[in-house]
Amino acid sequence: MCAVSSSPKTTGASPASAALARPPYGNGRVWGWYFFDWANQPYNTLLLTFIFAPYFASAVAPDPVTGQKLWGWMLTVTGICIALLAPLLGAIADSAGPKRPWIYFWSLFYVVGSFALWWAVPEAENLLFVLVVFGIGMVGLEFGIIFTNAILPSLGPRQEIGRISGTGWAFGYAGGVIALAVMLLFLAEDDTGRTLIGLEPAFGLDPETREGTRAVGPFSALWYVVFVIPFFLLVPETGTRRAGGTALAPIVRKGLRDLWRTLRGLPRHPSLLAYLGSSMFYRDALNGIYAFGGIYAAGVLGWSIVQIGVFGVVAAIAGAIFCWIGGRADRAFGPKPVIVTCIVALIGVCMVVVSTDRTMLLGVPLTAGSGLPDIAFFICGGAIGAAGGALQAASRTMMVRQANPARMTEAFGLYALSGKATSFLAPALIAMSTQAFDSQRLGVSPLIGLLLLGLILLIWVKPEGESESSWAATMQPDRDA
Repeated sequence: MCAVSSSPKTTGASPASAALARPPYGNGRVWGWYFFDWANQPYNTLLLTFIFAPYFASAVAPDPVTGQKLWGWMLTVTGICIALLAPLLGAIADSAGPKRPWIYFWSLFYVVGSFALWWAVPEAENLLFVLVVFGIGMVGLEFGIIFTNAILPSLGPRQEIGRISGTGWAFGYAGGVIALAVMLLFLAEDDTGRTLIGLEPAFGLDPETREGTRAVGPFSALWYVVFVIPFFLLVPETGTRRAGGTALAPIVRKGLRDLWRTLRGLPRHPSLLAYLGSSMFYRDALNGIYAFGGIYAAGVLGWSIVQIGVFGVVAAIAGAIFCWIGGRADRAFGPKPVIVTCIVALIGVCMVVVSTDRTMLLGVPLTAGSGLPDIAFFICGGAIGAAGGALQAASRTMMVRQANPARMTEAFGLYALSGKATSFLAPALIAMSTQAFDSQRLGVSPLIGLLLLGLILLIWVKPEGESESSWAATMQPDRDA
């Protein structure tokens, strides 16, 4: 963070050159940063994808089709809120200096929102409450990530950022695998009231009211509280309070001015603009795959929560392995080839999914009771984990290359905006397609188009980003600093 919030020590050095020249910090700081990925991963793995989302659609909502529609509209509203606030918060944070208070604040949202999912009982009458608290937790997750991603450039030299990002994402996936395994082995029950290894849910939880599965909310909250501690202990606050003290109004005004200056200057940075547009579409599609993968498996293939959980373990293990491999590929070839390869792989996965159900595989009719759709979907799960994980790790590396080093938190706020500005598209298109075709299988087909749009826009993205002189030309002196 000192790369983005303090002036370089060397006379005449620009913020960008100072950020790139600064030597890497110790392994403790890097490992502390890794632990934030480990701590927050259950929200994506357990809640958004493999346990709570399919549970909501299959048991809490009146029926799977209604559940998919409601889930889609909830993610739409949440995404719009994040998109509107993310760049502003990033700009304000860069103007204020310290980042740690913001991370504490959004961590509270994460913990409260996830814990409250305990009250999502089967056939619940409080559907709105369940959707709202899930959205609160997701807001906390996404805004916390903005501020921790902004620390990434300070963790090592430019050529090592891809490796650090990939390893961090792999570490997070490993945490997701362990958290998912604990849920499947000891808590989440199937239709017989037993866990994956035939046990009743731990701690005397009642399988009749699905308490084992509902425990995924408090479990995710507790996981975060415990494992975020190394982040706060090992990653010190290096941001410095800017001139103007702690008064909120001047900080907000300065943040708004800085954000407006950045937005106004975007057309003069076509590579950054193209990358924000590209990531807007392909990350929206990826989030759609994550958000609806479990719901799809429950409704189309009739999988139980335990089967979906095993599917999640396969995806998470593949994600951990390929995030690590992708980080090395990123260091060797740069993030752009990694991103392109992953998008192409995800397009192939989506084409398999929309042409497969219990009666057919890739459009070819199957005999009744065939297990081929299950095998194909497990393979798709591994591919989603591998390509999705490597794609996200390489994407934040690419953002570091495209961003103005002096405004990194603001840049990741814009990055969050690009990931959420059209975040209503994937869930809304899925919701509308599901309703129009009355089919969960055809409902996910719009994801292919979003991935293709992202792939096309990458043509205009420079692998190394903008030059220092290009950024210097658009950075006007800040008379109010």
